[in-house]
Amino acid sequence: MNSKWSPKVFILDVDGVLSTGQFLYTEEGKFMKVFGPDDNDGLSLLSPFMEIRFVTGDKKGFNISHKRIVEDMNYSLDLVSTVKRINWISNHYNPKDVIYMGDGIFDYIVMQKVSYSIAPYNADESAKKSANYISSRSGGDRAVADACIHILNKFFGVSSIENIRGDISKVSGEWAV
Repeated sequence: MNSKWSPKVFILDVDGVLSTGQFLYTEEGKFMKVFGPDDNDGLSLLSPFMEIRFVTGDKKGFNISHKRIVEDMNYSLDLVSTVKRINWISNHYNPKDVIYMGDGIFDYIVMQKVSYSIAPYNADESAKKSANYISSRSGGDRAVADACIHILNKFFGVSSIENIRGDISKVSGEWAV
């Protein structure tokens, strides 16, 4: 890969990447997902450099993901089956402009077609074998924040978060009460 290549969009799977991938059920159905700390802060540091977008194949849990990603974090979220993602990406972006982060058994399909791919530490083996970078953190446990710092360093020359341009007090760190 050309060292001067600059990615334009970071597309992330939701379940198993931003969340732990666990679904909590009652007799009435799915009611909760577990999202980890610091990932929104990492994304806030990266967002001035590139577009960030999420995809999920979880139709029944879409409203939960929508609440966290669209309403709380202000990012785009699309419902796209894993096996249809490379077609979806190709319809919206040039795959050569994409960094993709996934963890599942079919995410390797996307990872092999985009320019750069990332997997959480606890990803499926096929995803890890296809990834350019494997986080030292698991999905739902700061893997996304780790990926953001890796991207900032590798592609944008930011050697540490202390070197982020601008006022970081405006990027994140706030939770609604």
